[in-house]
Amino acid sequence: MGAGMAGLVAAYELERRGCRVEVLEGSHRVGGRVHTHRFGPGPGAPAVELGAMRIPTHHRRTLEYIRLLGLEGELRPFTTLLSEENAYLRTAGGFVRIRDAARPLCEGFRRELEIHRPGLRQAHEVTVVGAWLTAVVDAIAPPDLREALRDDLRRQLLDLVACVDLLPHLRGAAGDRVDLHALFAAHPALRAGCSRRLNSFLDDILTETSPALLRLHGGMDRLPRALAARLAGPVRLGHRVVGLRSRRDEVLVRVRAGGRTTVRRADFAVCALPFPALRRIHLSGLDADKLAVLDAVHYCPATKVAFHCREPFWRAYGIEGGASYTGGSIRQTYYPAVDGTPGRGAALLASYTIGEEAARLGRLSPRRRHRLVLEELGAVHPELLRPGMVLGAVSTAWGDGSRWSVGCATRWGKSPEECEAERARAARPVNRLFFAGEHCSTAPAWIEGAVESALEAVERLVAHGAVHRAPAAHGHHDPAGAL
Repeated sequence: MGAGMAGLVAAYELERRGCRVEVLEGSHRVGGRVHTHRFGPGPGAPAVELGAMRIPTHHRRTLEYIRLLGLEGELRPFTTLLSEENAYLRTAGGFVRIRDAARPLCEGFRRELEIHRPGLRQAHEVTVVGAWLTAVVDAIAPPDLREALRDDLRRQLLDLVACVDLLPHLRGAAGDRVDLHALFAAHPALRAGCSRRLNSFLDDILTETSPALLRLHGGMDRLPRALAARLAGPVRLGHRVVGLRSRRDEVLVRVRAGGRTTVRRADFAVCALPFPALRRIHLSGLDADKLAVLDAVHYCPATKVAFHCREPFWRAYGIEGGASYTGGSIRQTYYPAVDGTPGRGAALLASYTIGEEAARLGRLSPRRRHRLVLEELGAVHPELLRPGMVLGAVSTAWGDGSRWSVGCATRWGKSPEECEAERARAARPVNRLFFAGEHCSTAPAWIEGAVESALEAVERLVAHGAVHRAPAAHGHHDPAGAL
């Protein structure tokens, strides 16, 4: 159930073990939250990612499937937030290029310390670290966490940072930039002194601003589409699961398709639906703890708005990729690689928001949403307001209004023990009904989490005695064997 990455990986691995598999998907495409939009037909159309858009290089399971499906040669570097010197950063004094942001950021951080920690005097290098970390928190954190994280940073992390040698990690002629990844790698004890809230969010900060990120040339959806093409069994699109009954010896799945409702009987089932979508269907045979964890897992909404532009006007500013932190209602703006057919325009990910800001945008009609983003981003890029520059707009709101998904699971603010307890409850099977999806993994919100959870579900089926452990093919490292 579900033709996202978790459902497709589970189906592929079960077929390798000799099972007959049927995949049911309520929408009319495969990929789930891997969703590439192309502005026009054919492989040369400008493309933008409305879902997952990057792969950390340490996500070995995801990269193994890319290799297995013959897509390894299509991997390209993904340039992320703060990686393009000519992109923009919003400061208290207005928009500045990232290359010029150090001074206003440090001045703003000093003023902030005067308000919240009067009398505190910090060395220049400590201020630099605090200023850039605050900028990243402002750019990435959802609004309900932003001020709390800033307070944790000022009152906890700043004192810890003051006790270590920061000079080896400062960059720039004036020593006003910092390599945060090198700093935390060299001083892991810094993390131990942070609050649960800040510590868990630092994982996202360090991953999302990492220089070690990849993308798939031509669209991230090439991965789920290639995986679906490898399946022998049917992938039934437009087949919405409306009811589930878990029994000791079978699973009954009630399916709505083409105006008719039918019941499928399965020896075993893997449910890869997000829990909020699962809560909306009729459930029977699930115990109290399983029903409780369906409500307990927290999902963060996300909204993306993209424009089809007549030309990549941002290149005139020296911007070749990366992202701007634009703040306001639109938060982040990404500049996708212009690798489509010349003359067909370029895609701009005009707005990427999460949390309540995403929910607010998501509640607007697409037309109002697109107009708001266009007007606000026009203050940074006035070229967008020129007649004929924007050829089209598209958006996706992964939130409460979405039938298929309400964003990605998050465990911010929880201890490692609490995270593992929730993950184990989410992944625990009920009779012959097994569960997969990034919400059942140690890497929520990432493709890696979906893959990890699918492999665990298959291994549980193997342990149940339902299927056999498949030997690795010649020359192929079995991803399931890595668990």
